[in-house]
Amino acid sequence: MNFDLTEDQAAIRDAARDFAESEIAPSATERDLNAEFPSEIVKRLGELGFMGMMVPPEWGGAGLDTVCYVLAIEEISKKDASVGVIMSVNNSLVCYGIEKFGSDHLKEKYLKPLASGKLLGAFCLSEPEAGSDATQQRTEAVLDGDHYVLNGMKNWITNGVNADIYLIQAMTDKSKGYKGISTFILEKNTEGVEVGKKEDKLGIRSSDTCTLGLNNVKVPKENLVGSEGLGFKIAMETLNGGRIGVAAQALGIAQASLEAAVKYSKERKAFDAPISELQAIQFKLSEMAVLTEAARMLIYQAALKKDRREKFIKEASMAKLAASQAAVHCALEAIQIHGGYGYVREYLVERYLRDAKITQIYEGTSEIQRIVVARELLRD
Repeated sequence: MNFDLTEDQAAIRDAARDFAESEIAPSATERDLNAEFPSEIVKRLGELGFMGMMVPPEWGGAGLDTVCYVLAIEEISKKDASVGVIMSVNNSLVCYGIEKFGSDHLKEKYLKPLASGKLLGAFCLSEPEAGSDATQQRTEAVLDGDHYVLNGMKNWITNGVNADIYLIQAMTDKSKGYKGISTFILEKNTEGVEVGKKEDKLGIRSSDTCTLGLNNVKVPKENLVGSEGLGFKIAMETLNGGRIGVAAQALGIAQASLEAAVKYSKERKAFDAPISELQAIQFKLSEMAVLTEAARMLIYQAALKKDRREKFIKEASMAKLAASQAAVHCALEAIQIHGGYGYVREYLVERYLRDAKITQIYEGTSEIQRIVVARELLRD
């Protein structure tokens, strides 16, 4: 498998790196402290084509491959993982679901403005009692004439406060279990939609997360994505691709942690020499580098398989599991190498650790990824 980047892929990586350095990094610490959503940055990402990277140009996107996408997510997440997840949700979860399963009417009405950055999307699957087990949906959608009426609650909605469009899962036929789940596109300003308070989170604080209440919300019949009963399949296929995006986000955090640790170890002196000369520090740096590069290769493998339209479920889960572990480990070790300075906001590594932890939880916990990998292995 060839991991050499094409000219286009290298150009996308460099463009994302330059944008992250010049427009994201300067405000990242302040936005984290104040839990401030990066509205202007998201707008600029849309203008540059980063909010619908894999969507074909005829539907408003950039028409790029998955490798370009993960390169961009890594570079942006190195400077601010909050911006990385905002971008990932819109690309991997919302745009993909509509492009793959939506009608031309829905693509024209919603996908084009989402992919071009004119609208922001959110993905609504989790509920108070339906997290890792997404089959336990309680939100209902009842057909009433030319509308479905939705009632229920969704939890942990990334982009939920600032999104314009929700891709939402609801039960249309309880008797069929998970085969009775359907997917809808819901506009935020619809009557009966109640956006809950923004959660006060440990990390990725510049992205917003909230609960969404649905009280007799009317959704037009034509906003059904695919057909009734297809919702669970849509959600699972969407999450498979989404895991590659989250893995790339985790990789950005791991790489940022490694670079910070290397830089500090060369500058900090102890016992009349830089601490980088101490074997204890060298061992830490070596392990961080190995974990980060291994995660990168797994991510590229998953991305390439997706681009080739090969089965990539196992590879996506392996990439997310490895990258999220690398992110947490590298952030912890970066703090250890920084000593007391690593524990204060002045040095960025404490933010890296807070941001890293969620990558082991959302879009499928590490435990779920292990189950997926084992299941796929045993099917072979």
